[in-house]
Amino acid sequence: MFVIRHKTFFILFSTTLVALSFAAAVFFGVRLSIDFTGGTLVEVSYPGGRPPLAEIEGALRALALGSVSMQPASERGLILRTREIRPEERAALFDTLSFGGSREVREERFTAIGPAVGEELKRKSVVALAVVLGMIILFVAWAFRRVSKPVPSWKYGSVAVLALFHDITIPTGVFVILGRFAGVEIDILFVTALLAILGYSVSDTIVIFDRIRENLTHNEEYRVREEFSATVGKSLEQTYARSINLSITTALVLAALLVFGSSAIWHFALALMVGVVAGSYSSIFLASPLLVVLAGSAQEKKT
Repeated sequence: MFVIRHKTFFILFSTTLVALSFAAAVFFGVRLSIDFTGGTLVEVSYPGGRPPLAEIEGALRALALGSVSMQPASERGLILRTREIRPEERAALFDTLSFGGSREVREERFTAIGPAVGEELKRKSVVALAVVLGMIILFVAWAFRRVSKPVPSWKYGSVAVLALFHDITIPTGVFVILGRFAGVEIDILFVTALLAILGYSVSDTIVIFDRIRENLTHNEEYRVREEFSATVGKSLEQTYARSINLSITTALVLAALLVFGSSAIWHFALALMVGVVAGSYSSIFLASPLLVVLAGSAQEKKT
């Protein structure tokens, strides 16, 4: 019952986090990768040791590639992001990076995406997130179709989506801040992480909602008179162990990826880690309290 007694605090805390995430996006802007904006990504490594970044930057100015973003990758690697370049410019780029052949340089990755493809990926990413959220509302409303008191079934779906909105907004806010201060970009892997977070979080929320439904059915069958808030609190207590154990085991796997995984998936694992923490919090401390608030509002309207 602790969560239900302090529901106002937990709801305000989640609202504050979401508001801060939106504020970060407005003031800092969202740093999108070439997956969405179009352009060229080049990753190289220097087996003999990477030259100073200032030296590389000075050499690249002669190529007239426009704005070039440089990011160190490990001790000997370098990631460049620039506009879409032509084949002859590619050859000139690697000749420049090798300083006319005086330094050994290896191409690790070369990705070119046109502006039209980037716009299409952006549109499809938004559509994918919207479709997933819509399907979740329909599924939860159908699964809880026999539950009508004191909260209608469709409100279970709406609360689940509000919790999911919280779960994907928090990682987005974190990556916006990282983009501002560490140059981290939001790419297609980040969108994949958001879709995975949606699946993880809604499963945890539905387990708790299902226990609420079972307790409501039990109370109705055995004519047990109990406040809805008490039923929700009891349901939470019955699912604490399951939710916490699931969160810890998932976080351990993601922590292993962050520590031992490849640098190519580090940001993907980080997004999942933040989303799992946010999802675990929202399932217990946000979704269930919101149900109690909605039940109270419905009761007030009847009176």
